[in-house]
Amino acid sequence: MSRVLVVEDEMAIAELIALNLRHSGFDVVVAHNADDAQSEIDKVLPDLVLLDWMLPGQSGLALAKRWRSASRTRDLPIIMLTARAEEVDKVAGLDAGADDYLTKPFSTHELMARVRAVLRRKAPQALDAAVEVAGLRLDPATRRVCRGDQEIKIGPTEFKLLHFFMTHPERVHSRAQLLDRVWGDHVFIEERTVDVHVKRLREALSPVQRSQLIETVRGAGYRLTQQVADVAA
Repeated sequence: MSRVLVVEDEMAIAELIALNLRHSGFDVVVAHNADDAQSEIDKVLPDLVLLDWMLPGQSGLALAKRWRSASRTRDLPIIMLTARAEEVDKVAGLDAGADDYLTKPFSTHELMARVRAVLRRKAPQALDAAVEVAGLRLDPATRRVCRGDQEIKIGPTEFKLLHFFMTHPERVHSRAQLLDRVWGDHVFIEERTVDVHVKRLREALSPVQRSQLIETVRGAGYRLTQQVADVAA
């Protein structure tokens, strides 16, 4: 599930955007000023920021420039939201580092299309493309995991963990790397949390004889292996 930070000082607009994003399956956090937005960024790096140009205190434009100048947020996808429709303003927004620019008022359909387009450019594997490994099929668009006709009941964190493993098969990932890539950069939780979710993931895969997909590599971390699954098939 992609995490979107909505930075918008007009409460009604912020809530409308958040509602539509959540309805489309996104995890949404709302900030109403630059300080709150920076605080959210410091806690967890989102997959995308919808950033209003006009904010109380520091402007969205200045915020975008700040994020682009810092190594941790340099590649953060940003869509600017603004009432400024002049070409010179659009150029200024894009020059500040925005990946896209949306002029108010805009339709929710256009907003969602822009969001998906920017995320697809930044991380094409993370959106709609289904992935299949050893007869196990995971579809991010429908949030379903199946082996043949049998659907697997799986929690949201285990879904994200499995998706990461399936899109990076045969590689060993440390607990710290998994926390960074699955839970999100800068999340302050114990590395042992990964063990708990790996255990839950194996339990979810057990009814379809795919728990052995996830190998423990002693002293290193975990990996998804295809060889074990092929033997078990």
